[in-house]
Amino acid sequence: MGGVLRIGSGYDVHRLVAGRKLVLGGVAIDHGLGLLGHSDADVLVHSVCDALLGAAGLGDIGQHFPDSDPKFKDISSLVLLARCRELLAAKGFVVSNIDCTVLAERPRLAPHRSAMERTMAAALDLAPDRVNVKATTTEGLGFAGRGEGIGAHTVVLITEIAAQPRV
Repeated sequence: MGGVLRIGSGYDVHRLVAGRKLVLGGVAIDHGLGLLGHSDADVLVHSVCDALLGAAGLGDIGQHFPDSDPKFKDISSLVLLARCRELLAAKGFVVSNIDCTVLAERPRLAPHRSAMERTMAAALDLAPDRVNVKATTTEGLGFAGRGEGIGAHTVVLITEIAAQPRV
């Protein structure tokens, strides 16, 4: 019989600004604006981290990688994602699959989806077909529609790999 299954969800938003590179799913994307944040501000990876941590009952990204800590300044969010995998493993969980949706009016993300899936899968030591990235516009509505920022929603399924003692 398989282990316990847990579902987690994550959501993140960052403002678009001049003078920063745009990184989504660990992939640098040519665009005139980038996301503002303490780390590389990869909104997609941040939503994945929050979903994974939440599914395992481990809090959220801000608890583990606070923006008040200088060691996380400009860090690649892929490093944080790999650390989330380690935190899950320490608690007896593995990632089963990840499904993400990026909300952005621009840039067009379809040409980058496969690279984002492969890059995040590698950070999690997963087969690329276990990570799915979708992108949608907001039809000109809200912060994303006005080009002020980018958001991402993620849902994950994790599986318990070892019986954990009840406390």
